[in-house]
Amino acid sequence: MCGIFCSLHVGCCGHTGNIDGGPNNTVYHELSERLKLANAARGPDAQETHHVRVQRICSGEAQASSLSNTCSPAIDLEFFASELRLRGDAPVVQPHQQDGDVFCWNGEVFEGLNVNTSENDGAKLFQSIRTLSTMDDLPFLLGRIEGPYAFVYYHAESQKLYFARDPLGRRSLLIHKPSVFNPYFLLASVSVGDDQGYVVEELSTGGIFCLDVGHLCESKEVTQHFDSNLTCIPRHIDRQILPFAKLNRVNTALPPDVPPLVPSLDPKILPRDLAIAVDNLIDHLDNSVMLRVRNIPRRASSEKGRAQVAVLFSGGIDSTMLAFLAHRHVPLDEPIDLLNVAFQNPRKIQVQTDGNIGAIPKREKKRQLKAAEINGVLKESTSYMVPDRVTGLQEVEEFKRTCPGRTWNFVEVDVPYEDSQAARAAVEAIMFPGRTVMDLSLAMALYFASKGVGRLRISAATDDYQPYTSTARVLLNGLGSDELLGGYGRHRTAYATRGWQGVIDELQLELDRIPTRNLGRDDRVISSHGKETRHPFLSLTVVSFLAGLPVHLKLDPRLELGLGDKMLLRLAARKVGLLEASMRKKKAMQFGSHSARMEPGEAEKRGDLMIRTVSEP
Repeated sequence: MCGIFCSLHVGCCGHTGNIDGGPNNTVYHELSERLKLANAARGPDAQETHHVRVQRICSGEAQASSLSNTCSPAIDLEFFASELRLRGDAPVVQPHQQDGDVFCWNGEVFEGLNVNTSENDGAKLFQSIRTLSTMDDLPFLLGRIEGPYAFVYYHAESQKLYFARDPLGRRSLLIHKPSVFNPYFLLASVSVGDDQGYVVEELSTGGIFCLDVGHLCESKEVTQHFDSNLTCIPRHIDRQILPFAKLNRVNTALPPDVPPLVPSLDPKILPRDLAIAVDNLIDHLDNSVMLRVRNIPRRASSEKGRAQVAVLFSGGIDSTMLAFLAHRHVPLDEPIDLLNVAFQNPRKIQVQTDGNIGAIPKREKKRQLKAAEINGVLKESTSYMVPDRVTGLQEVEEFKRTCPGRTWNFVEVDVPYEDSQAARAAVEAIMFPGRTVMDLSLAMALYFASKGVGRLRISAATDDYQPYTSTARVLLNGLGSDELLGGYGRHRTAYATRGWQGVIDELQLELDRIPTRNLGRDDRVISSHGKETRHPFLSLTVVSFLAGLPVHLKLDPRLELGLGDKMLLRLAARKVGLLEASMRKKKAMQFGSHSARMEPGEAEKRGDLMIRTVSEP
């Protein structure tokens, strides 16, 4: 994994500092340095910068005088990459360079490219691109590899810049297009937050983008001609078998008029088609986890016996299933860290302290809570027993029975209210351009959980702990199961209003929205600690398998919560022996960790409302 920063700005031949739009010269250079610093945090092992100048040959008259300003403009490209070494035996420094070609790679190839344990996948992919007979074949190459990625590739011969994200958008890449006020082009894995120097947005996953830098260089009006030199190349080529070029559609077949009800999670009494689907899900998910936890290089011999893999762990069925499958493939003498985050939430504490004051009129309730805060009588809680902490501890006990010989480091990441507020500005900057209430509550939970600084219980005795900081740089994340297997309340609502067809339509919407919802934001937040999140449920192989299953094999909204939602995954968990986890009901991360709605007296806020940043009045 790495952090990517690429910029393009314009000057005249021989005048490298003369940027198009002159007054913004200082703005550009200051912004460039800040963006490189932000992206360096994603790759603490190595950082490097490479410059490329693209220019036309000036006319004879212009060549004759170094003072002439009549020559064609030159375009300066800057490539910066930071490296988090997670593949191969040898240290790697990016950007990759050869014969003028430049490649910045932020990703992992798990399928489709033969990369042995001693090789680096980015270096291997760079050579594969360079051996293409034509760059028109790039979609064929990318359509055959599976894994999360974002990349920037400069092809020197054609003077074209290619950049893209994987079809699911599992790695962040932000784009700023030249404007009158900010006449430069930027690509970056992470921004520096809201800033007047750019207008960034998530790069679309709809295709592979190509910027004709050579042609753009012919014009002095780069801002005006930028869009005409930017094309989007389709990922999927008709009549070509490209297994990872696009997302498969959800199976639209309606179930039988009255599909049989599953009376319980007992795998011994399942209909044959459902039993086969359970076995196939276990196989697909097991392989996906295996590909994501094996052959992680150690940084130093002193790390022997320390965890290489961690799980963002709530004790819910998603994270529990991933941790269990990781146990199958991580060496038994190596611990697995279970990162469990809990927030000190003044609003929750006030309710616990004063009882249920919900019957008090809202205006009076708000007045009482604000007064308590001002007068300093808001009692601190010494307990972080939030819902995710309770279920996490319960599940560790189940692991002790089902996974003998494994050391599970249950890392209790406790976040005092003061710490969460102190980190808010940094979190807002990292998650940008995400700016909603839900973005912030989820980003807060991920920020502190992935940091991995907490404590381990030494014994069952109260307050018998030791400080602990996770060394794992690979974090497994259960995101995707709710979208693919019908784990949200809206899937029940769809069934209630439109029957099975409504559920099918809702699942297709879920799949369509995955590239634009959480993944880019989550990647920016977690990677800010020099760690990488991996999503076994979002392997395109797993996604294709689940999308192709008939809807009634994945969920059954006729059954109660804890059985009908994500029914297929619950049956799989029960079959591998996770009895308690298979029955747990879903809790959203922001509510299970208490990272949402933290201010005393804070009214209910819709998750899609825009936040007021800490810098705003």
